[in-house]
Amino acid sequence: MHNPILNLPGIKHTDSGNFFLMAGPCVVESRELTLGIAQRIKELADKHRIPFIFKASYRKANRSSLNSFTGIGDEIALNILAEVRQRFGLPIVTDIHSEPEAAIAAKYVDVLQIPAFLCRQTSLLLAAAITGKVVNIKKGQFIAPESMRFAAQKVVDSGNPNVLLTDRGTQFGYQDLIVDFRGIPTMRAFGYPVVMDITHSLQQPNQSTGVTGGRPDMIETIARAAVACGVDGLFMETHPNPASALSDGANMLSLDLLDGLLDRLVQLRQAVNRIS
Repeated sequence: MHNPILNLPGIKHTDSGNFFLMAGPCVVESRELTLGIAQRIKELADKHRIPFIFKASYRKANRSSLNSFTGIGDEIALNILAEVRQRFGLPIVTDIHSEPEAAIAAKYVDVLQIPAFLCRQTSLLLAAAITGKVVNIKKGQFIAPESMRFAAQKVVDSGNPNVLLTDRGTQFGYQDLIVDFRGIPTMRAFGYPVVMDITHSLQQPNQSTGVTGGRPDMIETIARAAVACGVDGLFMETHPNPASALSDGANMLSLDLLDGLLDRLVQLRQAVNRIS
């Protein structure tokens, strides 16, 4: 299996046998907060020998309410991500939502992420592909894992083999998600690394109030199951104070819990590797 993460500048600990980690706040809220979170996760990733890609959205486009926070400004946020990249030597992943954004964001980051609701958007996939960056495609909550081979093929057929596929749960009724762990081996069989988006899988979309809820108490449960199923990478959003986060605070992991969680997940990964 071709794993494009291994070739990203700044990636370390590729010989550890661990899953890779994509983690950070939901969105760039401020320079100080973003740099602080990046520094702390980098310390933990080095401690546990986990390859690490820092994640933060420079803009949030898919919001339930017009009043929801969307960002501090594209240029300001992208420059903060560039500073994280330069100061800590970390690769960066961020979302894009339209074709022009692909070329703009590619100047600042290493991985372009296609949001789940846009995973079938051919023009967006092609725009991301031609940048040559790694393209992380999130599986739509509304499509089967088997369908993701076609999204990935659009990128590959555009001359870019650097694809990741990310599961983030499947719609269950109107206001909940479930994770079908059969999707991990199903998508891995296509030949692309598979990531489990832990925290977004625990969202509880609330169409009646416009404020999304979540089940952060289940983060470790979903993460353990994904590691046991042989997932290649884990994605999670974390914040020093989720209750004050400007986006997706209801399903984020408190940053002070990350060390213990990673310790337990690494031990589980080692057990899985021995069994395999």
